[in-house]
Amino acid sequence: MSVGFAVLMGLGMAITLGVLFTGLIAMARGGEFNDKYANKLMRARIVAQAVALLFFALAMLTSKG
Repeated sequence: MSVGFAVLMGLGMAITLGVLFTGLIAMARGGEFNDKYANKLMRARIVAQAVALLFFALAMLTSKG
């Protein structure tokens, strides 16, 4: 696996985790922020997760061995 894909995969996972925790905290607190951004945060998490999986798949497809 190339170092570039490993870095991009790690970055994608970190972004996914950040969006996930932001959504969980917003949901737990409730209020106006949750009402306004709950669906947007869910979509952002799904996109970030898909990007991280895409980098993982590309790393596996381009690896030698």
